Amino acid sequence: MSALHDLTVAELASRLRGRQVSALELARHLLARSQAHAGLGAFLAQDEAVTLAQARAADARLASGDAPLLTGVPVAHKDVFVTTDFPTTAGSRMLAGYRSPFESTVTARLAEAGMVCLGKLSCDEFAMGSSNENSAFGPVKNPWDPSRVPGGSSGGSAAAVAARLTPAATGSDTGGSIRQPASFCGLTGIKPTYGRVSRHGMIAFASSFDQAGVMARSAEDCALLLSAMSGADVDRDSTSLDLPAEDFTRGLHDSIDGLRIGIPQEFFGDGLAADVRAALDGALAELCKLGARLVDIRLPRTELSIPVYYILTPAEASTNLSRFDGVRYGHRAREHVDLEDMYKKSRSQGFGEEVQRRIVIGTYVLSHGYYDAYYVQAQKLRRMIADDLQRAFGECDVIAGPVSPGVAWPLGTHSADPVAAYLADIYTLTASMAGLPAMSVPAGLGASGLPVGLQLIGNYLREGRLLNVAHRLQQASDWHTRKPQGY
Repeated sequence: MSALHDLTVAELASRLRGRQVSALELARHLLARSQAHAGLGAFLAQDEAVTLAQARAADARLASGDAPLLTGVPVAHKDVFVTTDFPTTAGSRMLAGYRSPFESTVTARLAEAGMVCLGKLSCDEFAMGSSNENSAFGPVKNPWDPSRVPGGSSGGSAAAVAARLTPAATGSDTGGSIRQPASFCGLTGIKPTYGRVSRHGMIAFASSFDQAGVMARSAEDCALLLSAMSGADVDRDSTSLDLPAEDFTRGLHDSIDGLRIGIPQEFFGDGLAADVRAALDGALAELCKLGARLVDIRLPRTELSIPVYYILTPAEASTNLSRFDGVRYGHRAREHVDLEDMYKKSRSQGFGEEVQRRIVIGTYVLSHGYYDAYYVQAQKLRRMIADDLQRAFGECDVIAGPVSPGVAWPLGTHSADPVAAYLADIYTLTASMAGLPAMSVPAGLGASGLPVGLQLIGNYLREGRLLNVAHRLQQASDWHTRKPQGY
């Protein structure tokens, strides 16, 4: 019989409803595990009393016989989703100890679904980074190899799920921040269509890119959580799609016979590591055995996605983070001579190096004399990249490729060269530019026994198709069941 921490969301939901385990017993077990593995740095905040109270309430709902499917199943949240019961910091000194007076839509909906919150998870500061080394509260370590990064910015979420500290976790994806850590930690992670999940109560990095999603150990688990999270929230989020919630588990078992999988030439060039390519080839071969066929496609502006992204997102970050000025909330410098000095010192002390770097870049490209030359041109290219993807979907049903050029790199590798970390986002940025749904699915192990993820990109609102493809692959393989040694 599997240990409680090895069970998936679907398995736990079944056992809870069958009264084979109580929500209280499960919560206590996972809280103890998170304390035993605190050295990973995955959690930023936990409150045993709050979690156990939620578990007792879940057990009462289960006993009543009128409980949602996910009642009693534990979850943990990336620390960019504001919560009333736990502090929210976005991984920054600027918000150290901040308590929100309201709940984000994502966390509220999962609570309504009966899930029990285990705490808040570490992330790169204000979700800016690809390694989870940019948190003001220390780096997160990869459970597969603690000397390596877990990926970012949702690295705490990925590390916690991979280490079996929680069966699932929320994340946010701006340019790949769910998919890349999911790949580095051997998990299934999905970023839905932009607007599919409400951004209300999700601390903004780049508002036209940010999207909430989920990481778990299987496509079925992701489908269960995404079904609970999605749905219209137009009264509180102007970017929310006015569409009803969808049951993403409904088509999981559909056949993929005849599915056309687009293989972009630009995703499989010289920059892709040989071990990653070998793992991807194996996963694609399994999909072909299930009836899918590979189709060569072109995404000719792939290389331009990096400069476009790192012009547009800093510009949006510069605007979004201007609210953190030491006046209304957040860190305020204790010593200052006047209002301007307080602004400068509060922001210099409260923001970390990477956040300051992006604010400066964003302010520059939005400034008079540079706005037309940089920002406007980048917006035009963003539209062209989205058009390239739509042309590709005229030839295929889903697009497949790598998540990252290589496996997880050692901690500190890119500390002195942030551009090297930016370049690692090349395969995830195109979907983010267009607001398309995309996911990472475990595809085996690469160099040093580290996980490799297969990226799947779908057309708008086709999350169900992506989850279907991932589920069928997971029925035919065991890559998603592998876990780091010692956990």
